[in-house]
Amino acid sequence: MICQPYPLGTLGTYKYVVVLSHTGGKLLFSRHRDRTTWETQGGHIEPGETPLDAAKRELYEESGALEFDIDAAFDYRAGDEHGHADGMVFLAHIRSLGDIPESEMAEVRTFDTLPPDEMLTYPGITPTLYRYAKEHFDRFKKGEVL
Repeated sequence: MICQPYPLGTLGTYKYVVVLSHTGGKLLFSRHRDRTTWETQGGHIEPGETPLDAAKRELYEESGALEFDIDAAFDYRAGDEHGHADGMVFLAHIRSLGDIPESEMAEVRTFDTLPPDEMLTYPGITPTLYRYAKEHFDRFKKGEVL
């Protein structure tokens, strides 16, 4: 799996959104009920949704985030020799979490640092996106996402 970040607005057409979330100065990840690994919040952009609408929906559905600030940060392309898909990455600072709505997610958990690759659902994508965010967004580096 290859993952390549790009400046915001470079790709123009998006299939996915990814949300890199902080709460209480820690990284927030979700665990799918069918997996033992952790992942960022995000998913497909539904017909008629903007990337921002999709990011807000996915953040709530996959974490229970009730109060948050969220901003588009950069684009990314992920794929392999069989094809690729383009997405937009958002940075979110969550002020309040509620219960996860009935969905495919089983739980959320905070981490002080990015979990090791063997604990990530998408080890070919997630570390690349976090590295890019840390290199290009000083506030992300300090845990002050927005």
